[in-house]
Amino acid sequence: MIMSRIEAPRDEATSNLTDRLLAGLPADAVLVDPDVTASYANDMASFCPAGTPAVVVLPRTVEQVQHVMRVATELRVPVVPQGARTGLSGGANAVDGCIALSLTRMDRILEISPVDRVAVVEPGVVNAALSRAVEEHGLSYPPDPSSWETCTIGGNIGTASGGLCCVKYGVTAEYVLGLDVVLADGRLMSTGRRTAKGVAGYDLTRLFVGSEGSLGIVVRAVLALKPRPPQQLVLAAEFASAAAACDAVCRIMAGGHVPSLLELMDRTTVRAVNKLTHMGLPESTEALLLAAFDTPDPAADLAALGRLCEAAGATQVVPADDAAESELLLQARRSSLIALEKVKGTTMIDDVCVPRSRLGDMLEGVERIAEKHRLTIGVVAHAGDGNTHPTVCFDAQDPDERARARESFDEIMALGLELGGTITGEHGVGVLKKEWLAQEIGPVGVQMQRAVKDVFDPLGILNPGKLF
Repeated sequence: MIMSRIEAPRDEATSNLTDRLLAGLPADAVLVDPDVTASYANDMASFCPAGTPAVVVLPRTVEQVQHVMRVATELRVPVVPQGARTGLSGGANAVDGCIALSLTRMDRILEISPVDRVAVVEPGVVNAALSRAVEEHGLSYPPDPSSWETCTIGGNIGTASGGLCCVKYGVTAEYVLGLDVVLADGRLMSTGRRTAKGVAGYDLTRLFVGSEGSLGIVVRAVLALKPRPPQQLVLAAEFASAAAACDAVCRIMAGGHVPSLLELMDRTTVRAVNKLTHMGLPESTEALLLAAFDTPDPAADLAALGRLCEAAGATQVVPADDAAESELLLQARRSSLIALEKVKGTTMIDDVCVPRSRLGDMLEGVERIAEKHRLTIGVVAHAGDGNTHPTVCFDAQDPDERARARESFDEIMALGLELGGTITGEHGVGVLKKEWLAQEIGPVGVQMQRAVKDVFDPLGILNPGKLF
């Protein structure tokens, strides 16, 4: 359907498209070698179809992005915006005949203001690079996705990504103050502000955050910064059941505690990490809870939290004495996804967020689904905000196992909705969860979201086939 908008045969159309792009772009910014363009076809999600780009474009300036969108609009060519392609929902997957618009070369940090506590950046800035740059000014940029060493700010904005620190500091959307966006027809629009407050007009900035490149191309962002917190200390608590660990989470949050990190690993994940890292975690552990505080007296806060864990049935509570021990404890969590990949060779990572009070029900339900489909499913969770990542481990070369993996994935999403949750807390919808988005927001919601899409992208050329 998308290719039908290009009336000329593909070779002729591609040649015409390339010539038009080169009229406003340097030669090294336009890639047409099929072996190269194929490498830009998809992100890291499983079970997501991907097409073949006609061309890959790597602009360095706002004006170059505007040129790309004007050409795309005139020729009716779809455009798929891309960052580092570390996403897990197929949101950056190409469609046949598209322009894959990679923004990774727009990687400048334009400004860091300690007084205004903002940073102004281009979309290709890597999350970790920004975090390190603002630390030199005594500031922090809290959102920290697991792929923070490689993922880009533009991609983080597109998917409204989260991270380990969300329980205290929130997600990407809470740090995006303003945006410069190139619209589908090439016009440049600015949204939001750089002031501490501002409520002028509709909040178009928030509209673009999480829109997965379907409404416009983010080319500049004003991001809020926080004062750099003290060094955090970490505690590990072992439990004889996932239910007991989830009870501890409820006690911690109901008690008014504000940890900087509160992560949970189920027994499947703990055993996979042990096998990979030889960390010596007890094989009897059914759930491991990791908590941290970055307060002025983190040791006292950890002691209070440890008592709550013991009251919930923790079999062992181990607080770190210093930053080095804290980092050692966190290695288990950071190794979890790699460890689960080793179980069967392929993983399908779900991203279901439920109310904290239903976290135990979610883990129990995932265990039942794993038994039903005869699969290994490990769960890691940002327990403090109820965001679970059930990770289905399967052999991609086994058709029956692949089918069972996909069925289990869908059942996990259904379970999340049944528990009052959402199909995605931080990974986005992309291709993977289109049908489930419709179930979550309902027909009226879909109708209104499509109406918004039509306003910003009347020709339907921006990242078509994503979200709905």
